[in-house]
Amino acid sequence: MLCSVRRHWGQRNEAARVRFCLASNRAIIARSERFSDFPMRRLLRLIVAAAIAIVAFTIIAAAPASADGKRVALVIGNSAYRNVPALPNPPKDAGDLAAALNRLGFAVTLITNASFDEMRRSLIALGRDAAGADMAAVYFAGHGMEISGENWLIPVDAELKKDTDALNEAISLHSVMLQVSNTTSLGLIILDACRNNPFATKMQRSLALRAAVSGGLGRIEPVGNVLVAYAARDGTTALDGDGRNSPFTAALLHNIETPGVEVTFMFRNVRDDVMEVTRNEQQPFVYGSLSRKAIYLAGQPSSADHASTKQTNATPAAAGAPPSAPHAPPPAIDPALVGTWEIMVPSDRGLSRWFWRIMDDGTYKFRAEGPRAAPAHEGTITAMSGHWSMHVIKGLAGYDDAGSYEVRDTTAVITGKLGTGYWKRSLQ
Repeated sequence: MLCSVRRHWGQRNEAARVRFCLASNRAIIARSERFSDFPMRRLLRLIVAAAIAIVAFTIIAAAPASADGKRVALVIGNSAYRNVPALPNPPKDAGDLAAALNRLGFAVTLITNASFDEMRRSLIALGRDAAGADMAAVYFAGHGMEISGENWLIPVDAELKKDTDALNEAISLHSVMLQVSNTTSLGLIILDACRNNPFATKMQRSLALRAAVSGGLGRIEPVGNVLVAYAARDGTTALDGDGRNSPFTAALLHNIETPGVEVTFMFRNVRDDVMEVTRNEQQPFVYGSLSRKAIYLAGQPSSADHASTKQTNATPAAAGAPPSAPHAPPPAIDPALVGTWEIMVPSDRGLSRWFWRIMDDGTYKFRAEGPRAAPAHEGTITAMSGHWSMHVIKGLAGYDDAGSYEVRDTTAVITGKLGTGYWKRSLQ
């Protein structure tokens, strides 16, 4: 009989299944040659060829769109630490999140109570699978700590009698970021590892690193398409909670499979849920700056979703209020960006200073001082939820730019056509 498609093959080896089917059915055609005297030989060959085409088309049609791409994930839950008290939630957190990622199309490797060697080997394997994949994710629940500016994920067999032992007994967060950095769309690291750390209190510190062990994890600056989510902001600790899952992972499970929500918005929803349930004691935080491309874990929004306020900060109209006359929507400007920003730009003739004034009505003015200063221009700008775009009306008519941004107190990290710049608030 002709080769057929079996469900347990999944959707990842479409090309291999097509080759297998073609080879099998060529063999059928070859065997049919032995009936050279049979008057129906030519008809049989036509039927077989048509069936091959139908099978191949069915396999390809059943495959997911190439835009979805390959997704791989490593999920680790460390609870049974050998040298400090056990943690109650990580195995359940890891198991529940692994199931959610699997439903989202990730090929998931789940390990619990992993030793140093198990974590190291699993990360190496993930890095190989992640190369060229669309998305790669790492979730870690367990103990983590910062030592002198370096963040470490701690295996269950770690002793960490001295701070210098971390290099040989723990996994560097920097090395984890490298393993997920070669994807085409997103490298995602989620850490529920900011708990109060019993290792830090008994650790002997070297003279060079004395008093350098801090609570929680330290601030990081991911590069490229890597996003890192902490259960609690750098320098603070997360709660284990009283339920099946920690507050952070419970909020993550509640939001991660919601369709039509862009990944950065999804983490904002997680943040709000955690702050609500912990009464503002714990604030999750996300590090990294992605491109303007919208990334969805649970599918792109439908046309109905575009009208939803899930991804906006709009305030709903008061109940019973009369409908207002149609009017232009207010400009989408993040209040954190409103004001005047400046940056020093080097050139072969020295430094020039650029000023970018952003108004809350959706307009901006740009000017520059110094050698080879860029020409002044004005126009319109939108900036919301980490993404901005502008259109020049005067000065450089017809010029457009867009990209991503992140405001950090008095600094704005802005990425656009000219690259990434670190703007600071100006007193002018």
